[in-house]
Amino acid sequence: MVSSIRSGAVTGVAGSVVEIEANQTSGGNFGRGESMVAIVGLPDLAVKESRDRVFSAFVNRGFLVPRGFVVVNLAPADLKKEGAAFDLGIALAILGATDALPKERINRFGAIGELALDGTLRPVRGALPIADALAREGRIDALIVPQENAAEAALGAGENLKVFGVRDLAEAADVVAGKGEFAPAVASVEDFRPFSAGQPDLADVKGQLLAKRALEIAAAGGHNLLMFGPPGTGKTMLALRLSGILPPMTREETLETSRIHSVLGMLSSGKPIVCDRPFRAPHHTISDAGLIGGGHDPRPGEISLAHNGVLFLDELPEFKRNVLEVLRQPLECGEITVSRAAGSCLFPARFILCAAMNPCPCGRGDYALGCKCTVEEKRRYLKKISGPLLDRIDLKVPVRQLNENELVSAPKGESSAAVRMRVIAARARQKARFGDGKEVTNSRLTGKYLQEFCALDAAGNKLLRQAVTGFNLSPRSYDRILRTARTIADLAGCDQIGEAHLSEAIIYNRNDFS
Repeated sequence: MVSSIRSGAVTGVAGSVVEIEANQTSGGNFGRGESMVAIVGLPDLAVKESRDRVFSAFVNRGFLVPRGFVVVNLAPADLKKEGAAFDLGIALAILGATDALPKERINRFGAIGELALDGTLRPVRGALPIADALAREGRIDALIVPQENAAEAALGAGENLKVFGVRDLAEAADVVAGKGEFAPAVASVEDFRPFSAGQPDLADVKGQLLAKRALEIAAAGGHNLLMFGPPGTGKTMLALRLSGILPPMTREETLETSRIHSVLGMLSSGKPIVCDRPFRAPHHTISDAGLIGGGHDPRPGEISLAHNGVLFLDELPEFKRNVLEVLRQPLECGEITVSRAAGSCLFPARFILCAAMNPCPCGRGDYALGCKCTVEEKRRYLKKISGPLLDRIDLKVPVRQLNENELVSAPKGESSAAVRMRVIAARARQKARFGDGKEVTNSRLTGKYLQEFCALDAAGNKLLRQAVTGFNLSPRSYDRILRTARTIADLAGCDQIGEAHLSEAIIYNRNDFS
């Protein structure tokens, strides 16, 4: 008779439910003799090899290998099945088909896990999104996973599904049969501290008040930021502190971020969830596929790993032009579509871009500081960053060399905790403005929302009109100034954008990096 159990696969960053069916069509006796297993349902090579791992696990854990012909079907048949995560489900389904386990109990369970030859279980990728998909489907009562994946899967399952972490195939069979005492894993987002101890503090950075202010505005409104200045002025130090002044992630953001890291196998039993805002800093030699995601079967890239956090690109002009240009869609939409022959995947990529660059190839930028770059060399260097990409960066701020007094005698600045409190208050104003509970930052204001929430008085309209004429602003630059001014007003606790807010926003709208 047919025995079935639920399992799952990962498509992009989402889980998909897979039903594993097993049927022994001939050879009802058991023994160590000849046996044959056919695995159908679009399996890849790793799934086809599951037969050998499963049978070896049977022998080493005291189960009889079925004699005769066994068919294992992975449904739906049009979804490609990859990896060894189906091992445990296939093993349990075969045990049900050969009456070694009760079929009426097996079909109320789900299972994921890779089997070692001795029958122990190895952790797998994507336990969180798979558990989430199975819980949403609502067809099963419990999910069996490797012990290392238990807390992660419990977070995905929530209150709708019991999750049991086991060490080997024998324990998994006991859970299905109802033998022994196995407590379900319990995990909650609230169990984990939102901020890591020892996070870099903004107070450690001397001087650079304009750059610190820009960091605060970027964090409060979700704006992209570009810092430019000579080497050694603190651009990287400032960037490293941006994620520390962002507000704590909401439960939904935490699960979204953790789901991406789970798919890439970056969660562990000791840290089954991403508690802090991600900070990703890829090297300038990264490829476009490494940045946005890709591969034959697309996997998330660095911009998705930075989802709900910060993507830091140091030495921005050193990145390949084609790599930088692929940032346009995610910067505009907060997501990226990666299309390959095997299909298309939509990856979340809502992050704050924080970039740093030198003003010229030598880095000094100023002839008084010893710069020997020609005007043409500077032009070619800056031309590596396209206008459309610069148009998607709201804040551009110089980071200058500190003088002797600033370097030696500068008082200690504000801590990250103090700045974060203002950022949280500004974000609360933005959330209340929409009134529907959406987490929308000012950097995402477009269309009617931009007109409604960024309305100017007569003086403000006059000032912005002068800026448009004087700086020859593009329509995107015009909108960018309005969004930035709205955030500055929110930090000041003002409902109306004033001239002072607008003037400060205009300061950050520059493409002159000299």
